[in-house]
Amino acid sequence: MITVLRLEHRVGRDKRMTTHCALAARALGADRMVYTGDHDSKMEENIESVVERWGGCFKVEHRKNWESFLKNFEGKRIYLSMYGLPVESCIDDVKDYDRNLCVVVGGEKVPGDIYNYIDTQIAVTNQPHSEVAALAVFLDRLHEDKEVKLSFDDGSIEVVPKKTGKDVKEDK
Repeated sequence: MITVLRLEHRVGRDKRMTTHCALAARALGADRMVYTGDHDSKMEENIESVVERWGGCFKVEHRKNWESFLKNFEGKRIYLSMYGLPVESCIDDVKDYDRNLCVVVGGEKVPGDIYNYIDTQIAVTNQPHSEVAALAVFLDRLHEDKEVKLSFDDGSIEVVPKKTGKDVKEDK
């Protein structure tokens, strides 16, 4: 199971970023996103609506305290940060791990205590970038491009790939 932990969500300021973290996580093979900070029922409803229409079993849940969540998480805890080890140097170790994985992505200002609760810090680049981009690149490397072929049979919407234009099948 792959869990994405989004730190310190702020309603009104982070709704798009947190929503995009959840959308990328779902589309690229994660099972759930846990977020801390402000509880945002609207964001949760939006993601639940995507799952209902597009399929899958992705879940979103709010937790008050990221520290207790990470402390009690049974599995490997990875923090995506531009200060971490290059993804290409450690992704094979992550792929070989056969238990639960928690991928931590930051928020406004990540507390320094985060380092007390993670197993490794991984960087997709050592340049400033978005946590959504880091999550997408990391999950892509983890799944070796297989996640781009994911399809969810229980959805009612499906995109038919085209060179130009749109072809969307509803109630497939």
